Amino acid sequence: MNLDRAVLAFAGIIVLASLILGYFLSPFWFLLTAFAGVNMLQAAFTGICPAAMVFRAVGVKPGNAFR
Repeated sequence: MNLDRAVLAFAGIIVLASLILGYFLSPFWFLLTAFAGVNMLQAAFTGICPAAMVFRAVGVKPGNAFR
């Protein structure tokens, strides 16, 4: 798995987990979905993603989208 796919998979897991937690536990978990969306939007414009930096540090193969 390369860096781009790892970041997309992680974002998907975060969104789905926060939706499940928000539905069953507390609506405040929906803020995590909003945070993930804002982070994806800023990464689309800047090319800088904190999750990509972490995955790169642990040795995930580089991709094309993130610096």
